[in-house]
Amino acid sequence: MTDQITKTTAPNAVASLVLGISSLVFSCFLVGLVLGIIGLILGNKALSTYNANPDLYTGDGMIKAGRITSIIGIVSGGIFVLWGLVALVIGGTSAFAIFELLNLDL
Repeated sequence: MTDQITKTTAPNAVASLVLGISSLVFSCFLVGLVLGIIGLILGNKALSTYNANPDLYTGDGMIKAGRITSIIGIVSGGIFVLWGLVALVIGGTSAFAIFELLNLDL
C-alpha cells in the first residue's frame, strides 16, 4: 500500500494571480498600483510557502504568473500615476499663466 499525498494549490497563489491580472486591467487608475503591490506581496508569500515544501503544493506556474503580472501592473500603474502628476502640474501651471495673462484674480 502506497501513501499518496494529495497536493493542493499553494496558499495565496490564486489571489496573487487574480490581483496581478486586476492590476494590469486597472493600471490606468491608482487602484491598479495598489492591487499590484498587494499581488506581489501575496505572490512572494506563496513562493516562500511553496519553496518550503514543494512536495505538498502545486501551482508554481500560477505563482510565477501572479508575480510577473503584479510587477508589470506596478510598473504601468506607476507610469500612469507619474504621468497624471506631470499633467496636473503642467495643467495647473498653464491655468495660472492664463489667469495671469487675462489679469484675473484667483
